[in-house]
Amino acid sequence: MPSSTTQETPTGTDGVSLSHGLKQRHLSMIALGGVIGAGLFVGSGAGIAAAGPSIVVAYALSGLLVMLVMRMLGEMSAAYPSSGSFSAHAERAIGPWAGFTAGWAFWVLLCTAVGLEGIGAAKIVSGWLPGTPEWAWVALFMLVFCGTNLAAVKNFGEFEFWFAALKVAAITLFLVLGVLAILGVLPGTDSPGASNLTDFLPNGGEGLVIGLLASVFAYGGLETVTIAAAESENPVQGVARAVRTAMWRIALFYIGSMAVIVTLVPWDSKEVVEKGPYVAALDELGIPGAGQLMNVVVLVALLSAMNANIYGASRIAYSLVERGQGPKGLGRVSGGVPRIAVLASSVFGFLCVLLSYWRPNDVFAWLLNMIGAVILVVWIFIAVSQLRLRRRLEREAPGKLVVRMWAFPWLTWLALAGMAAVFVLMAREPDTRVQLYSTGGMTLALAAVGYAWQKARARR
Repeated sequence: MPSSTTQETPTGTDGVSLSHGLKQRHLSMIALGGVIGAGLFVGSGAGIAAAGPSIVVAYALSGLLVMLVMRMLGEMSAAYPSSGSFSAHAERAIGPWAGFTAGWAFWVLLCTAVGLEGIGAAKIVSGWLPGTPEWAWVALFMLVFCGTNLAAVKNFGEFEFWFAALKVAAITLFLVLGVLAILGVLPGTDSPGASNLTDFLPNGGEGLVIGLLASVFAYGGLETVTIAAAESENPVQGVARAVRTAMWRIALFYIGSMAVIVTLVPWDSKEVVEKGPYVAALDELGIPGAGQLMNVVVLVALLSAMNANIYGASRIAYSLVERGQGPKGLGRVSGGVPRIAVLASSVFGFLCVLLSYWRPNDVFAWLLNMIGAVILVVWIFIAVSQLRLRRRLEREAPGKLVVRMWAFPWLTWLALAGMAAVFVLMAREPDTRVQLYSTGGMTLALAAVGYAWQKARARR
């Protein structure tokens, strides 16, 4: 029987394997930093404006769903470490078409996100340096992170380590200041008490639904640690440790900060949306330079996401090619890095940036809608894969179950029901309905191609 520490060493189309340059401290910070994204610092404002103080409930519900997904993914990734993560698990559990569909859909999502994050970071820097073209800043950021990802995986790990450290320090300081202000012990401030929490559901159930949908998509980025684990010194223990601590991270950083913000700032304050909820809360505390301080933090979050998404996209593409599901050139490994895959992912991301300038109202808008619900599609593949692989592992290799899904299979089915409920809510809302249908169309198209490819390979 295979031992619990058995791992698959991925090799490229030229027979060269990926390196194992990530240390445990890198993995820990990648997992921690993945929780704290730009969506939390900026995107949560729209959710607060819609849901009011009930945004805390929205983040708690979606956070519970994410914790279940991460536990399932952690169970499979500890048993079968792979740079393809959920895509490789879907192929193993359901079939090659499933791995093809989940993998390429996620690649498109990550590459598009690289472009969006580059645009966001460029807007901040060009605001500090008026007159400088945004596209030039995006190009610079792309070159920097493409270069670091081309060099060696440890460079990606070092960037993410320090990026994550800055984000963690910033949000920890925010939480400490916020709690002190709420308790009335922060010098120069008066405790607001519960005065901002009286109208808990200002827009009724509809507002809570909008807040819930906003919170679900703010959790993206947690999957990167299971992709990175395959290139760490000890993949099994590394991913197990990262997944096991995901619960308190989500509770502290997301739910905790939402509770602090809605207690300090009136939910209907225009600054929550215009400046961002964290800046609005710091302004409420009278902290000088809060806006610029948070702009620096948001910039770091955006750059961190760019770095992580170029890495994740290149490894997903590499894994797909390694399994015969993409152009062979993307699978070439040099110096322990799939450099062609890194370049292709970066170029696609920059193409998205150019489309935002050239065709903002049709092609770019269509692309954004197409990736709108991809993360939910990926989560469904994760849940179905875990349902099937768990039985197989218990029968064939129980020693590989280093991480176990809680209350299997009931919580897996509960998570699937939660995902189905989110799909229903998206179909009810005009703003998200188009995203749901566009993502559904792309998923069906990829599934059809993947199934045709699977049948063709079976006939050879």
